[in-house]
Formats: sequence, structure tokens, C-alpha cells
Amino acid sequence: MPAAPRAAQTIEWEHLAAADLPEHHVTIWLPPGYTASHRYPVLYMWDGQNLFDPAKTHYGKAWMVDRVLTDMVAKGAAEPHIVVGIWSPDGLDRYRLYLPQPAADAARGEVAADVARMAGGPVASERELAWVTDQLKPRVDRAFSTRRGPRDTTVIGSSMGGVMACYAAIARPDVFGRAGCVSAHWPVADPDLADRHRPEIMASWREWLARDLGAPRGRRLWLDHGTAKLDAYYGPWQDAIAQDLSELGWREGRDFTARTYPGAEHDEIYWNRRLPEMLAWLWRPDDR
Repeated sequence: MPAAPRAAQTIEWEHLAAADLPEHHVTIWLPPGYTASHRYPVLYMWDGQNLFDPAKTHYGKAWMVDRVLTDMVAKGAAEPHIVVGIWSPDGLDRYRLYLPQPAADAARGEVAADVARMAGGPVASERELAWVTDQLKPRVDRAFSTRRGPRDTTVIGSSMGGVMACYAAIARPDVFGRAGCVSAHWPVADPDLADRHRPEIMASWREWLARDLGAPRGRRLWLDHGTAKLDAYYGPWQDAIAQDLSELGWREGRDFTARTYPGAEHDEIYWNRRLPEMLAWLWRPDDR
């Protein structure tokens, strides 16, 4: 009898040094049947501790990415992917590492004070992204059988991680060709304070996009939010970002999509439910 396909594997890389950053913990998930004779696309995700095991999360909820991907592959809706989960640090360091540097640089007055309060130190997202793209990704590519181009490299995150996912795809198009910006915290600061300063914050996002976005060239961005609890704040912000993308030549439905999920809240249970739709859109065959 032929050997049974190899089961999925989970590998932990702990206590990874990163200059001027907290130590990193990375979880790598290899899909069922993984073999070095085949090359796999790779999905990178922020907040890696929240991806697979509810027992490892702060809230007892997880994306259950392994189950979603295994089911999609079984249905022929996706090809097997390697998943790289980059754990976020505890406390204020998460905000400090996930706030895009352009947003921090543009903050003024009350917004700057709130950013400083929530970051608790110098914003380090630029260094974090450089560590992921220039140190972690090469290590992953050496250790596993990967397809290495941007069209085979996806980045997804939620909340501040959602903003960080968009930042990654815009700042490093040579690495990431697909990005899922889930329940992205575009307000930057506390939502009530941010609403009072929405024009200036949105102007800073618009300036950043105009300067750094560039033409799609095959990239795809997924934006979404729910309408309940914290996600209820995000509608006007996402609408403004979507308008900016359109005005900069990105086509809705081809280069980006902006979705709203009525009743969806700001947690992993709801993100899990829309993950198959998100991945199917990001990974659909190239448009002709």
C-alpha cells in the first residue's frame, strides 16, 4: 500500500533576535502532504499567536487558519500554502510595531499625543517590516520549499495588523503581492478622538498613498470591516481609503475590494468566517 500523506506540521521558532526590536516568536504551519519536491506559496500573518490554537490566545478565540486552508484545498478552492505566523509582542509594543511609520510621522497635536501614549516609545513598524522581509522571509525560503515571488506571497492582518498588512504591501511590493487588511484600524488613535480629527488623519493617509502606492502591477488589496462594536467605527475610514485607491488608478474588483459585513464584530470568530472569501478573492487566477 502507498504511504499515507504526511500530516500537517507546526514548527515553532522562538526567541528570534531582531535588532532594536523585541524578541520574536514565529509559528510555521506546513500543509498536509508537504514535500520538498514541490514549491508552495506562502501566507504571512501578523498576530501569529491568534491563528491556530484558541488556548494560546488572550481571548480563547483563533482564526483557525489551518482548518480553513485544509477545507479550501479539499474543495479545490485553493492550493496548499505554507503559513508563517509572526507573533505580536505584549503590551504597548504591539501598537509601536504595527503603526505604519507614515501615520506616526504625520500625527499632530492631540493625535500625536495619543499615538505617543499608545506606543509608549518610538514607532518601529519600519524596522519590523524590514526584519520580516529581509531576515525572516529569507530564512523561511531557505528552510522550506517556497515560491518566492510577490504574487505567491500574501500578508494578512487584523485591526492594527490590518493596517500593517496594507503598509507591508505598499512599502514592499517586491515582497508582497497580496494583502488582506481586515478590520483595519485606520483611525490610528482612539476612535472618538480620531473622529474629531478625521480630515487631518485622512489627509495624511491620502498623502502617503499618493506618494508610495504606485500602480497595481498585479498587486491585490482586500479591505473589510464589520458593523458591530469597534468595527462600527470603521466604515467612513474604509470608504475614504477605497476612494483614494480608485482616484490613484486602482480598479475596484480587480486591484482592490472593500467589503462590509453587517453584524460582524471585531474578533477572530468573525474573521474566520470571512477568511475563505478573502483568500479566494486574493488568490483567484490572474486577470487577463
